[in-house]
Amino acid sequence: MAKASAKAKKENAIVRYFKATHSELKKVRWPTRQEALNLTLIVVGVTAFMAALLGLIDYIFAKMFSLIFR
Repeated sequence: MAKASAKAKKENAIVRYFKATHSELKKVRWPTRQEALNLTLIVVGVTAFMAALLGLIDYIFAKMFSLIFR
């Protein structure tokens, strides 16, 4: 009897969780297709810029170390 009650409580908790999640997802303001595209392009651009910058810094340090430790 106690196991059945505990199992029912656990299932109710799971059901409550999914209902609450569904309710919260309804409140979300999802971006438009254009907003999502613009933000994606910004992220890709910043990522490419940072990769190039870090690659340049790595190249400079590699050259400096090769000159120092000849």
